[in-house]
Amino acid sequence: MTANNGKQFIAGQRVGSGSPALNSINARTGQPLSYLFCQATMAEADSAANAAASVFRSYQKQPLERRAAFLESIADEIDSLDDDFVNIVMEETGLPEARIKGERARTSNQMRMFAEYIRARGFLGIRVDTFEGQGKPVLRQYNVGVGPIAVFGASNFPLAFSTAGGDTAAALAAGCTVVVKAHSGHMKTSELTAEAIERARIKSDMPAGVFNMIFGSRVGADLVRHPKIKAVGFTGSLGGGKALIEIANARPEPIPVFAEMSSINPMVVLNGLLTNQASKVAGDLVASFTMGTGQFCTKPGLILGVQTDAFENFVTELKHKVSALSPMVMLNPSTLKSYDHRRQEFDAFSSLELLAQGQDDSLSAGACLYRTDIQSLIANNTLVQEEIFGPAAIIVSVETKEQLLEALDTLGGQLTATIFGEEEELASAADLVATLEEKAGRLIVNNYPTGVEVSHAMVHGGPWPATSDSRGTSVGSLAINRFMRPVCFQNYPQSLLPDVLKDEQLSKSPHLLNGKYTN
Repeated sequence: MTANNGKQFIAGQRVGSGSPALNSINARTGQPLSYLFCQATMAEADSAANAAASVFRSYQKQPLERRAAFLESIADEIDSLDDDFVNIVMEETGLPEARIKGERARTSNQMRMFAEYIRARGFLGIRVDTFEGQGKPVLRQYNVGVGPIAVFGASNFPLAFSTAGGDTAAALAAGCTVVVKAHSGHMKTSELTAEAIERARIKSDMPAGVFNMIFGSRVGADLVRHPKIKAVGFTGSLGGGKALIEIANARPEPIPVFAEMSSINPMVVLNGLLTNQASKVAGDLVASFTMGTGQFCTKPGLILGVQTDAFENFVTELKHKVSALSPMVMLNPSTLKSYDHRRQEFDAFSSLELLAQGQDDSLSAGACLYRTDIQSLIANNTLVQEEIFGPAAIIVSVETKEQLLEALDTLGGQLTATIFGEEEELASAADLVATLEEKAGRLIVNNYPTGVEVSHAMVHGGPWPATSDSRGTSVGSLAINRFMRPVCFQNYPQSLLPDVLKDEQLSKSPHLLNGKYTN
């Protein structure tokens, strides 16, 4: 393999039918980099999906220990990506070195987490029912991978939510093969990450076609339409997610799209805490909604509170801290352009007041703090209720707790919802929690939503439009369930059963036997 031929990565081979037509871009300068890539054709998207389908069965039947070892080998290869790799990611995304190195560790750690989860075998969901009486069947159930998965890389996490990110890790852990549509904002990063996965595949002696990757914006729809693709993992805009869902539903065989799309992550600040800690909470909150230049999907973008002198003092502190911020580099010129366009829409909307603005320039974003009234929020105005991707937040103050509950009740689904308050206030906030529980996948008290732990209890999901399916998560071990389905074997002889369902193997896996949990 060469390091810079910019071709599609299909079944372990480099292929490309056209001359390079796609440029990688320097995020800080907006200028093209020397890395060139080929726009994939429909035929190449077809080849990638077929390659994934051709080895799906053999990959799924691999012993669980070998599957786990494969994920660990990928983790090792990701850890070995050196400073040259880090510098390339910095060029393509504008992200700082420390952030990239931290994300590299997170990406490898989630591979290792899934390896451990596979070995524990609980993900198999084994259930066995026996019945008394002649002629009664024996029923055995377990979970299997659904088939080849199309994964769309995300812009804001070029490692942890991209080529080797959570969707790819969960799919491979489930026993599914993968076709990644590389994100156009970090194509060289994606290529080098794909090479790391391929090295791990060869070392693990896994079949070629387990992992595939194609470049270009015009082939995403072709990939979702392909009859061999059985599910889609997507992280991106609401418009992009809805488009993929429509394509998937229009297929002769509709398939699920697990899309993470839009969240403003409301934060309710109760006044008791603000009496003595307004400056600290304001500083920490500004750091949270501008973290990563406000390009985190968990950014707290809506700040709500009951109108008091303490709340107004808090708003004043927020204004001072936002005004002092320097220009911030965004992921790419296209993202900066979208942010600036959204700010123009905000400025033209009479019910939104610009309270404070950080410094900006033609190549960087400026942080913004806006304020609107409860009527605009309740009216479900899309400017107020849809995510703004960048370092901006909106303040809404209300007169009573009842108005606060009304405002929260009008919100769409969210990834997170946060409450800040003192112990006494929190003790009487059961109605507030009940409302937020209906709205979000992760509820937080006196902490910030930015920063998502890769763990077993984490939920990174929520009702529409935060995600297209609120029953799952895209971070944490539960993410594997998105790409699995249950199968029941009735009255099967031992010789035909999958190994994990045979009598001598059942003791190795946690399972339900006649409704009672056993190990």
